[in-house]
Amino acid sequence: MQRITPDQTYPLFNTEATRRLEQAMAAQLAPHTLMQRAGLAVAQLAQAIAPHARTIWIACGPGNNGGDGLEAAHHLARAGRKVVISWLGTTETLPPDARQSWEKARHCANIEWADTPPTDLTGQDLCIDALLGIGVRSSTRPTPSAPTHDTVLAQWLAQLRSSAAPVLAVDVPSGLDADTGQYAPGLEPATHSAAAKPGTAQHTLSLLTLKPGLFTAHGRDAAGQVWWHDLGATAETGLNHEPPTAWLAGPPPRGGRLHASHKGSYGDVAVVGGEGLALRGMGMTGAALLAGSAALHGGAGRVLVSLLDQDQATEIHTQPELMLRRFEALELESLSVVCGCGGGQAVRTVLPAVLQRAQALVLDADALNIISTDGALQQALTARSARQHPTVLTPHPLEAARLLHTTSAQVQAHRLMAARELAKKFQCTVALKGSGTVIAHPDDIPHINPTGNGSLATAGTGDVLAGLLGAGLAAGMMPLQAAIRAVFAHGQVADAWPLDEPLTAGALARRIKIG
Repeated sequence: MQRITPDQTYPLFNTEATRRLEQAMAAQLAPHTLMQRAGLAVAQLAQAIAPHARTIWIACGPGNNGGDGLEAAHHLARAGRKVVISWLGTTETLPPDARQSWEKARHCANIEWADTPPTDLTGQDLCIDALLGIGVRSSTRPTPSAPTHDTVLAQWLAQLRSSAAPVLAVDVPSGLDADTGQYAPGLEPATHSAAAKPGTAQHTLSLLTLKPGLFTAHGRDAAGQVWWHDLGATAETGLNHEPPTAWLAGPPPRGGRLHASHKGSYGDVAVVGGEGLALRGMGMTGAALLAGSAALHGGAGRVLVSLLDQDQATEIHTQPELMLRRFEALELESLSVVCGCGGGQAVRTVLPAVLQRAQALVLDADALNIISTDGALQQALTARSARQHPTVLTPHPLEAARLLHTTSAQVQAHRLMAARELAKKFQCTVALKGSGTVIAHPDDIPHINPTGNGSLATAGTGDVLAGLLGAGLAAGMMPLQAAIRAVFAHGQVADAWPLDEPLTAGALARRIKIG
């Protein structure tokens, strides 16, 4: 059993791939073996995370996920634990493996069968969520069953999500799509507001494989601390017979700088953006300066800033290491350009030249919005790949939706798919921002970033990411590696942020230490 931490890379497998692995293993093993292994793993983790629990409530569904819970109940009861089972199944519809686990639990002492959850659970006790497995899809409402069954399921889900006792979810938190990290319709928590995070699992034990949905969209909040037990798959099938659906990114390699290097060894970044007050009465020059600061702290040899209102620049420019340049003075052919941060409508005039001439390019914010409405600019963007000029897009979900001519809800409904579509459409690398940022490249398996938290939900942090990414391209990194490195480091700084100190974009840029 392994605790998943952001210190290494892990393969992720969607439901279809997981089913194939499950079938391959079942063909090699005696019947019921996988469920026995799963139940034992759940019981072992339950005792490790709640060693002093007086009561363990296990909510079991009607299928094999419930069977895993029933098998765990058998092991926990034999270990002397008081176990209360609430079960939604019927003997007529039980799958064969789950039936065997039900028989074992039914004849086991120390197990109490209850139609309703215990009412006296405390923080010293434990709840195990074994209601629904990986078959739940966020794109469709679950098949209706008897009204009473649906009502009880809803009540038990609400009880789990509001429990005073910690919750251990078996495989995935019930109602969550293992592929997308979205909830199935009708199975969502009562609220997703930022002010009132819904009660969710404190721990999730992912069985056989790690699932992408645990690490992106709502999955990161829903799953809590993720654990993984491969049920013997690594040894018995190798897992390598099935290509991963995605990778959970690990920390990029770190290396010191050679003593015999100089600023030219690490490339030049040019930040183009920062629309001033003159055009629309909306000053956004700070966004470009934030990107420039991040590029400096990200290891760029030199950072040039071309503000789209140069006359205002001297009034707000406070970081002397940033070198101001007029756009026409930039030698774009030798620069890694970060374009769009605070660019407003003013960036439209420089985009054709940037797309045509920049050696390497990060496109963010207003640059993406303008490209989404201009077919000629879209063609120019796609053409960069044929000239071997690396390009990285850093959209948030709404910007991605505009580029794909869809809605942000549809992008969020399947973040992996949306990132891959963007990468293929424009033949570039894409970092689709959000919880579990997805990094995609046309010719590679996508990566999901494990670092970062809600403190990054503040103005300017996206500009910091763009600048950091530009520094990686300037140093000669391949675009996919540059994006993985930048997104991981960006989130890692936020994860280490002091709880008593507000995170601002300027302070974030100054705390990044790469190169």
